[in-house]
Amino acid sequence: MPLRRMRADLHIHTCLSPCGELEMTPVHIVERCRELGLGIIAVCDHNSAKNVAGVVGAAAGGPPAVLCGMEVTTSEEVHILAVFDTPGQALELQQEVYAHLLPGENNDELFGMQVVANALDEVDGFEHRLLIGGTTLALEQAVETIHRLNGLAIASHIDRQSYSLIGQLGFIPEGLRLDAVEISRRGSLEEMRLFPGVSAYPAVRSSDAHTLADLGGAWTDVTVFDPSVAELKLALQGTRGRSAVPGVREI
Repeated sequence: MPLRRMRADLHIHTCLSPCGELEMTPVHIVERCRELGLGIIAVCDHNSAKNVAGVVGAAAGGPPAVLCGMEVTTSEEVHILAVFDTPGQALELQQEVYAHLLPGENNDELFGMQVVANALDEVDGFEHRLLIGGTTLALEQAVETIHRLNGLAIASHIDRQSYSLIGQLGFIPEGLRLDAVEISRRGSLEEMRLFPGVSAYPAVRSSDAHTLADLGGAWTDVTVFDPSVAELKLALQGTRGRSAVPGVREI
């Protein structure tokens, strides 16, 4: 099987995230990603994985290939992306995250609805936990848990002031086993390399889409054999002919 170049967006929210628009349903996401030519996407809602199966089902084998993830909020209020091959792995992480989720119930009017949708865009229910809140999982513990479940751990939008590793700590702790750092659409990788620890990690760009219009705003072009976590890991490492090159749409 030859190596293939595929456009990947590893940070997409659905209508399950309280800050995600209701238009971000499984079918709408898949249809828009097909229009944009995205080959790989990862569903990463805040502190929950209840909509990953819906997007996987809506894609029905792809394109795009759908990876299953989550955006975990650590006790330091740092966002970490977890990316897995299967819904089952993401749901295992969900169990761990729910066990450490800070108490509270979502306020639909204040934060937005948290809609659980299936592959046909039917509403299966609502998540009432406070997903926008944090957890008691420490940064290192969250990364270790993601790796134990055979996932990728990526520091979200490190160029932003809020909910980012650099924004909260000002540096990346020595020895933190991240697979990559994420730069947002408007962020400068060159500027972020000036912060302690950043240059030790490969970088990706993702849309962090909360609306359909956000999709395609940023991506990473990867050269891989197949759209799997194992291949993405090799691409991030730049080994065995694989590669990962961040890209961004002109503003």
